[in-house]
Amino acid sequence: MPELPEVETVRRTLELAIQNEKIIEVKDYYSKIITNDVEDFKKRIQYQRINRIDRMGKYLIFILDSDVMIIHLRMEGKFFIKRDEPILKHEHIVFRFESGRELRYHDMRKFGTITLLSKDNYLETYPLNKLAPEPKDINLSKFYETLQKKRIEIKAVLLDQHILSGLGNIYVDETLFLSRIHPTRLANTISIDEAKQIIKSAIEVLDKATKLGGTTIRSYTSSLGVHGRFQNELNVHMRKDLPCPICQTKIIKMKVKGRGTYVCPSCQD
Repeated sequence: MPELPEVETVRRTLELAIQNEKIIEVKDYYSKIITNDVEDFKKRIQYQRINRIDRMGKYLIFILDSDVMIIHLRMEGKFFIKRDEPILKHEHIVFRFESGRELRYHDMRKFGTITLLSKDNYLETYPLNKLAPEPKDINLSKFYETLQKKRIEIKAVLLDQHILSGLGNIYVDETLFLSRIHPTRLANTISIDEAKQIIKSAIEVLDKATKLGGTTIRSYTSSLGVHGRFQNELNVHMRKDLPCPICQTKIIKMKVKGRGTYVCPSCQD
């Protein structure tokens, strides 16, 4: 699943490739990905130009002339830029540009969403109005107060995009490892110093992963010729039975709220 570093890598790559392209036509081959009325979506977006591409959490935000297009890649959404090629099975939404090129949204699981909103108030409209700040922008006191109200596993809390945005399964595992906190610890047992360390570790992990282009593993492979290198830097995630880089204890895998979770049983308590 693409998380913040992967989405940011896609954003940067797409903006370099398609900024200032004018959308001439949209073709839908699986219309449920578009959350608006499909015909209205296609009519409104026609002849609008892509001025820039922003990101909030895991959402891509295409800034057009009068609207914004908000895209969530979910599990396996990705983009391809093509010209005069047959439409492949999992290419569900195709944006044809004035230049003759096409931006194709590919999603094997069909979980991704594309939403068109007015440029005037999109930040105050769902889904962005429900999104929490990213680790670099979070207020420590408010974050700690939220943790104290949650009698559930800290991993589950950190995965909640309404509490802290941008972290997914991979980077929560890595953040908790650097913070030396076990993923099954109840959130309301986390001290304010530990909360501060979680934020610091999350920022460190996300910054490093973004610089390396994200993580390319079997559950998510990028497109556009971009492949991340952070998988070579993982401390615990996907490293079951391998030695912990700190204490050499074997990494174990467990389930936390149904999510595969990797932990060092010695370093994390």
